Amino acid sequence: MNTPAERAASWTFLTHHARVLLEIARDPQARLRDIAVRIGITERAVQGIVTDLHEHGYLTRERIGRRNHYSLNLDQSFRYPTEAGLPVRVLIDMFAEHDFPAAEES
Repeated sequence: MNTPAERAASWTFLTHHARVLLEIARDPQARLRDIAVRIGITERAVQGIVTDLHEHGYLTRERIGRRNHYSLNLDQSFRYPTEAGLPVRVLIDMFAEHDFPAAEES
């Protein structure tokens, strides 16, 4: 039987797609391997997620030298019907406030 700690670690509120989107918002020039390490999934999984996000209009990528630079379309709506009227900007802004609380004080 799983312990409460094991059960708590087996699920999260955010999907891997949301986590990848947030990591790209934090660092638009992040390498896929760095994103993978930060969120604890494989680089191949991140690559598939980035492809999904690109194909559905959530991000664009531009090759600059040897690296990709990502731009997010923050006006793109969430995909699930109950949140479909909300832009992903809501999610990014919520976590940006969490990541950079001093930015508002400046």
